[in-house]
Amino acid sequence: QVQLVESGGGLVQAGESLRLSCAASGRTWRNYNMGWFRQAPGNEREFVSSINLTGSRTYYADSVKGRFTISRDNAKNTVYLQMNSLKPEDTAVYYCAAGLFQYSSNPRDYDYWGQGTQVTVSS
Repeated sequence: QVQLVESGGGLVQAGESLRLSCAASGRTWRNYNMGWFRQAPGNEREFVSSINLTGSRTYYADSVKGRFTISRDNAKNTVYLQMNSLKPEDTAVYYCAAGLFQYSSNPRDYDYWGQGTQVTVSS
C-alpha cells in the first residue's frame, strides 16, 4: 500500500509560482513511478507530468513544458511539482499518483492517488 498526501495549492495571480508537494508513505513507495494530474470542473483528469523511480527521467504535457518541473526526493519520500508562470488555464485540482509504468499519461495506469490540492490562478 502507498499513501499519498498533496499540499501546496492555493490562489495566485497569473505569472506567479507555486510548488506542490506530495508526501508518500508505505514500504514500497520507492518502487513506483510518480505522476501529477489535474482536473478542472467539467473536464476529464489530464496528465501533467511524471518521473521515474530514480528521478532520472521526466515527462511533461505540452501545455506545461518549460513552465513546470517535477522532482522527487526519495530520502524525504516526497515528490514536487514546481509551477512557474502560472496561467488561468492551469486552474484545477492537482493530484499526485503512483504507478508501475515508467511513463504513462493514462490515469488508469496509476494504482494510488492522493486526495488532491486546489490551484486557482486569477487573471
